[in-house]
Amino acid sequence: MNHTSAGSELRDLPDPNDLLALAEEAARAAGRLIVEHRPRSLAVTATKSSATDIVTEMDHASEELLVDHIRAARPHDGFLGEEGAAEAGSSGVTWVLDPIDGTVNYLYDIPAYAVSVGARVGDEVVAGAVVNPVSGEVWTARQGHGAFLNGSPVHANPAPRLAMALVSTGFGYDPARRGRQAAILTQVLPHIRDIRRAGSASLDLCAVATGRVDGYYEQGLKPWDLAAGGLIARESGAVVGGLRGRGAGEALVIAAPEPLFGELESLLASLGADRP
Repeated sequence: MNHTSAGSELRDLPDPNDLLALAEEAARAAGRLIVEHRPRSLAVTATKSSATDIVTEMDHASEELLVDHIRAARPHDGFLGEEGAAEAGSSGVTWVLDPIDGTVNYLYDIPAYAVSVGARVGDEVVAGAVVNPVSGEVWTARQGHGAFLNGSPVHANPAPRLAMALVSTGFGYDPARRGRQAAILTQVLPHIRDIRRAGSASLDLCAVATGRVDGYYEQGLKPWDLAAGGLIARESGAVVGGLRGRGAGEALVIAAPEPLFGELESLLASLGADRP
């Protein structure tokens, strides 16, 4: 008895190695595009949640390249992209795409932006790549096999106590949310070594994975902000979660090795850092 092609695809999910290779290949190609073809006069083409939540023509071009590149290799997969790619697919694999993570940095030519590509099977991200096309750094991970930077293993720092932890964070685009986040930060600062704010969630998560910061927290992340970077941070030895036993998500993302994760989670819970 013959089965439908869709049913066959769902039973025969691909090797995560193959998904990772495709994620890295696509992210590298998009990274080259946004650097080599960046217009001299880069214009904002649209805004989203607020006047400061911007989209440029290169965000759209990068996402289009990612979708086309992946679809050519895997035509039955689904997509979830920041700039509108949304297809269910029939293979059981969904590609979660951030074509430029750190668009404001990109607009101002600050070299802290990235292309993020994660491959999700069901609800789990099984492979991901984050490319900083300016520095040439490429972070990769597949589920259960560790995290890598340019092919070499990376690990989160051994957890310092909270008072000695260097922590990164970010701020949302909604003015009211930014105000609340700033107020919470003033209460976090006395308890930690210092704060860093790079402007790209995927690079912040990769910074945890590489030991460039000890921990990270932020409210407002979308799936494309978290998919690849979250996997890379987890595979480096960090815990990635939310408050009060919840999973990482838009309400709050914390990434840090234990026991620092627990200390940071307790502090942020006491401050209500996940309040909308």
